[in-house]
Amino acid sequence: MAANFPVQKNTLYVGGLAEEVNEAILHAAFIPFGDIKDVKTPLDQATQKHRSFGFVTFLEREDAAAAMDNMDGAELYGRVLTVNYALPEKIKGGEQGWAAQPIWADADTWFERQQQEEEMQRMQAENKAAMQAAEELHRKKMAQEREGEKEDDAEKDDPMAMAEAEALKQQS
Repeated sequence: MAANFPVQKNTLYVGGLAEEVNEAILHAAFIPFGDIKDVKTPLDQATQKHRSFGFVTFLEREDAAAAMDNMDGAELYGRVLTVNYALPEKIKGGEQGWAAQPIWADADTWFERQQQEEEMQRMQAENKAAMQAAEELHRKKMAQEREGEKEDDAEKDDPMAMAEAEALKQQS
């Protein structure tokens, strides 16, 4: 799955950090491979301790590659490290959710989605109105048929209607 996203060749993900490791220790462990631009260990909001991983950003791609080759599988404070190229930092919101894109990058797709949703709602409302009109027409037709049946039944039971029918038969 990592192949689907662009990697940041200067930034390394360092997993498996011991609780005692802080940003200064992580910096000291990776400085032999080249100049470091930044070191971060994201904190768990509840405990205010790092979440057993960090990021080391080198100035040069070659230095990051050398650090990854040498430090992946290495031991630091009794824990085996996992070192890979970092994926772009995810941010909340946005169509793709990637920090590499400006916030407005997905504005066009958002507007398109809004228009599609409005069009779908309009079509659903039209369909609902058409179905209601068809149901009303069907009810009226059924009511008329029932009225016609009542008239037929009424003629059969009505003595005057029977007399008129008999008289018509005799005349012909």
